[in-house]
Parts: sequence; structure tokens; C-alpha cells
Amino acid sequence: MMTTAIAIEDVRREVKILKALSGHKHLIKFHDAFEDANNVYIVMELCEGGELLDRILSRGGKYPEEDAKAIVLQILSVVAFCHLQGVVHRDLKPENFLFTSKSEDADMKLIDFGLSDFIRTDERLNDIVGSAYYVAPEVLHRSYSVEADIWSIGVITYILLCGSRPFWARTESGIFRSVLRADPNFEDLPWPSVSAEAKDFVKRLLNKDYRKRMTAVQALTHPWLRDENRAIPLDILVYKLVKSYIHATPFRRAALKALSKALTEDEFPYLRAQFKLLEPNRDGHVLLDNFKMALIRHATDAMRESKVLDIIHAMEPLAYRKMDFEEFCAAAVSIYQLESLEKWEDIASNAFEHFEREGNRVISVEELARELNLGPSAYSVLRDWIRNSDGKLNLLGYTKFLHGVTPRSSNPRQHR
Repeated sequence: MMTTAIAIEDVRREVKILKALSGHKHLIKFHDAFEDANNVYIVMELCEGGELLDRILSRGGKYPEEDAKAIVLQILSVVAFCHLQGVVHRDLKPENFLFTSKSEDADMKLIDFGLSDFIRTDERLNDIVGSAYYVAPEVLHRSYSVEADIWSIGVITYILLCGSRPFWARTESGIFRSVLRADPNFEDLPWPSVSAEAKDFVKRLLNKDYRKRMTAVQALTHPWLRDENRAIPLDILVYKLVKSYIHATPFRRAALKALSKALTEDEFPYLRAQFKLLEPNRDGHVLLDNFKMALIRHATDAMRESKVLDIIHAMEPLAYRKMDFEEFCAAAVSIYQLESLEKWEDIASNAFEHFEREGNRVISVEELARELNLGPSAYSVLRDWIRNSDGKLNLLGYTKFLHGVTPRSSNPRQHR
């Protein structure tokens, strides 16, 4: 069926991705590919256990929580691996997970990389692909990255736990409307009997703001799935956040340090696991080399292809300085994700107290605008962020300043 140039390019890319991504237990094993004048032949391992979709249907639609967890763990584990390598799958759905055998405890494998693509760490994709029920809102807005896969995992988890789809309509355009506007139902049966942790888990994957969604690695450390004995993979998000932290102004770093002092115990398992993967030196510090070695230890050919390693060049300033765990927490914390928590207001006011003690200082409207890369048109808004009494940031100013300016508003040409 490879009749058009685009179809040929797609299948070549699929082969390239399958070839480059290797070595994960829940990833379909690629053996080889051949082509003749008419066809492309892809040779992969045989999975005889059928699709996850069929298992869901054969169980009458829903899984007990413990069984759902076992499935979600495998999905997150392989997706975290793909994202670290710079591959976004773009078509995660129960039909694309196969069981290796018919046995109840058979391993699952992720298949079908036909819509997948290599993606750089700061790149946004803009083509609408995927299956309607599983598509993320930002894909419909034509500006997305790896977080779109996380949304799809949220949809799959919702289905596993209750047996119905979170977004439904009779037509494709109706489904899209539902994805963009509707909230999933957590009131009807069986939700009242589902654990609070499981509900929180699904809600934190199905957040319409992609910046507030957990990453696959963070989801593995969520209380619903947390297990002290399970190894946690490296998260590329840490690299993105640390990169922007080391390029930030001293005032912004002070604001982030104050925020990290207000974190609750829930945030630490993830941060500790990530810091440990960087293999800190004997004195408990990490340098640029630690970040570089950690990435290389996990690299496949896909990482080179997707240019993930370029992020190390952007972290060059770290070559001359050390970072201890406390500063790492300040660098690797995501303000957007914290904002999605119910206890955000407590965290923010607690952080502001630390900031008042250690980082707050007199700042003019002009300097604040420069800090945020804003022009004079923003001055009137920024005046509300500064206290009249002493010329320092107030609580509103502090939380807004933490946010920075969204890339969308400051740089409209970020899409590819």
C-alpha cells in the first residue's frame, strides 16, 4: 500500500525509530526490515496474548485497582523510556499494547510506532495525529510535545478503573469538543469506591494544561503507584528545568530556592530518586559531568537522533559550579505542577515567608519588567506586584514572578 511519498517516508521513519529504540522490556523487539519494489517487511517479535483492549473487554470493562496498577506501571515505564530518548509515540491506546502470551501475568509490549516522531527537548509539534478518544487538548491546538502521550495514559487509566471513556460523543468533532471543554466524570459508579489516590492520579494526568500534568517518571512516584523497592528511571524534565534554572537571574533563583524550602514530603521521593541517578560526588554535589554521564548511561541511538544530548551544551554554565541536593530541588521543581495541587496556596504562602527572609529585595517596575522580558506596556500590571510600603514584591508578585511569562506570549514563533 506504500503508494505515496508520504506513506513511504512514514514507514521508513517507523523503522528508524524501532531500530533506534531498543533494550526496554516493554517495547516490541525489532529484528529487521526489508523492502522490495512493492512492499516493506518489518520483522518483530511475536506476541501471542492479544491486545490490552481485548482483555479489558473480556473482563466486562473494568479492572480491580491492583490489576489496573500492574498495567499502568508497564505503560509508564516504557513511555518514560521513549520520552527520555526523545521519542513521542502519539498513538497510545489499548489496541497498541500486546501481551506476550495468553497467561494472566504475561508482560505487555508497546507496538505501532507509525505515528511516532523524534522530538528535541524544547520543540513543539503541530500536526494532528492519533485516535480521537485518546487525543490531548494541546494536539487539537496544534502545539504539543511528549505531554500529549501522558494525557493518553490518563484516558487509558480512566478506562481501566471504571470501564467507560472519559470523553465521549457520537462524532469525531463531538469527541474533540468534549476533550477541549468537558471534565471527566468521577461521580458515577464505580468511582465512589475507587481509592482517593487512584482518582488523584488520573486527574493529574488528565489536566487540560499540559504543564501541570505529571511526567511518566513522576507518575511512577505518585502515592498510588509508589514502591520504595522499584527503580525509578531518569526524567528528561529535570534537565529542562535545571537548564532554565542555571540560565535564570539571581533574583529568580532566590525565588525558586524559597519555593523549594516550602515543598511537602510528597515531592521528595521523586526529587531524591532523580538526584541519586545523577550519582552525586562524595561531598553530595553534582556538576555538569554528572548530568552528562547519567544521560549517556541511558542512551540508545534514538537519543542521538532526537538531539536530546544537545541539552547538555545548554547546561555548560554548570561545568564551573557545583549543585547540592537543596539547590537541585530549587532547580528541578515545576511551578506549574505545584500549582495544580490542592495545597498550592499553603505552599505558596510558606515559600513567600522564606523569600521574605532570604531573597526579597527592593525592585523597580522597570527592573521587574526586564527580569520577565517585558516591555513598558506591562508596567501598569507589574505595579500591583510591588508593595508601596517598601518597594519589594508582595505575595501576588512573588507567585506571578515565579511563573515567569509563558513562552506562548513572549515568543510566538516557537513552533516548528
